[in-house]
Amino acid sequence: MPFDYSPRVQDLRKRLVAFMDEHIYPNEVTFRRQIREGDRWEPVPIVEELKPRAQAAGLWNLFLPDSEYGAGLTNVEYAPLCEIMGRAAPFAPEVFNCSAPDTGNMEVLVRYGTPEQRRQWLEPLLAGRIRSCFAMTEPDVASSDATNIQSAIVRTGDCYTLNGRKWWTSGAGDPRCRIAIFMGKSDPAAEKHRQQSMILVPMDAAGVTIRRMLPVFGYDDAPHGHAEVTFEDVRVPVSNILLGEGRGFEIAQGRLGPGRIHHCMRLIGIAERALEAMCQRVKGRVAFGKPLAEQGTIRADIAESRIEIEQARLLTMNAAHLMDTVGNKVARGELAMVKVVVPRMALRVLDRAIQAHGAAGVSDDVFLANAWAHARTIRLADGPDEVHREAIAKQELRKNT
Repeated sequence: MPFDYSPRVQDLRKRLVAFMDEHIYPNEVTFRRQIREGDRWEPVPIVEELKPRAQAAGLWNLFLPDSEYGAGLTNVEYAPLCEIMGRAAPFAPEVFNCSAPDTGNMEVLVRYGTPEQRRQWLEPLLAGRIRSCFAMTEPDVASSDATNIQSAIVRTGDCYTLNGRKWWTSGAGDPRCRIAIFMGKSDPAAEKHRQQSMILVPMDAAGVTIRRMLPVFGYDDAPHGHAEVTFEDVRVPVSNILLGEGRGFEIAQGRLGPGRIHHCMRLIGIAERALEAMCQRVKGRVAFGKPLAEQGTIRADIAESRIEIEQARLLTMNAAHLMDTVGNKVARGELAMVKVVVPRMALRVLDRAIQAHGAAGVSDDVFLANAWAHARTIRLADGPDEVHREAIAKQELRKNT
C-alpha cells in the first residue's frame, strides 16, 4: 500500500503548511482572546477574516471527495491535509471549511440530498455562509445503541411532526447554525434497523428550543458549543426527509465512516504537535543539574510517543486506503480499529506532554489541556470504544468459524 503523496497533494500540503505558518499559528492567541473578550456566542472575527484568504488560496472544502462540490481528493490524499489542520483545531478546520459537524452534514447532502435540499442547504454550507448541527444523541436512552432513539417523526398530511429531546448537539449554539439533521423514529413497528429516519429541520422552526449549552471538562467550546435541544411539535415539510422513511441507519453508516476517520486524522495532527512541544520544552528546562531532555524517563516518553503516533498513522492510512478501494462497508472493521486506537494514542501523547510541561501543561498558557479535553470526547463521539471493540470482535469471530 504505497502512501506516497501525489504531485497534487504535495502542492496542497505545501500551500497548507505555508498558510498555517503565516495565518493560523500566529493568530491562535488572537483567536482565544477574541472569544474571551467578545460575545462568546458570536462568530470569531479572526476566523471570518481568514476564510476568504483560505478560499482564495484554493484551500477550501478539501474534505469532499466529490469534485463537483469539493476538492475531489481520496481519503488517502486528504489524510495528510486533515492532519495538518488538526494541529490547530478547532481554529484551523473552520478556516478551511473542513470542520465537524458541517463536513459530515455536507457529505450527507451530497450523497443523499435532493437537488432542492442541496440548493437550499448544501450550497450555503459549501460557501461557509451558514453552519449546521446533527441531532441524534438523547439524554434519556443509551444512544450508543441507536435503536434506542425515541424521538418521534410522525407524518401529518404534507408535513412531519417532530418531538424529542436531544443533547450533545454540537454546533447548535453558533448563531450561524441554520439547519439540523434530526434522527428519530418514524415507524416503531418496522424491522429494527428500518424504524429510524433522518430529516432536515431549520433551527428557526417553531418548537425548536436550545435549553442549555453543555461544557466539556469545563470548556464550553464557544461559539461552537454542544447543546441540549428540545423539539416540541416541530412541523417540517415532507420534502425535508432524507432519502426516504426508514433510511436513517443507512444514512448514519454513510455519514459516520468518514466522520470517524476525520476525527482520527485530526487527532494525529494534535499528537504530533504535542510531541514537538514536549521536545522543545525539555530541551530548555533544567532540573537536578541537567536538561530534562537528558533524563531517561523523558527520553522514554518521547520514544513511546513517536512509536505510537507512527503506528496510529499507518492504521489510519490503511483504513483510508480500504475506504477508497473497497468502500466504507467492507472497511468497517478497520474504521472501528482506528476509532479505538487513535484517540487513546492521542490522550497518552498529550498526557506525557502535559507532564513534561509541569504546571504549565494544565494551564491555558499552552494548548495541551484543551486538546486533552477534546481528545477525550472522541472516545465517545461517533460511538464509544466499547461498541467498536464489540464490532471488531464479532468480525474476528466470524472469520474463525
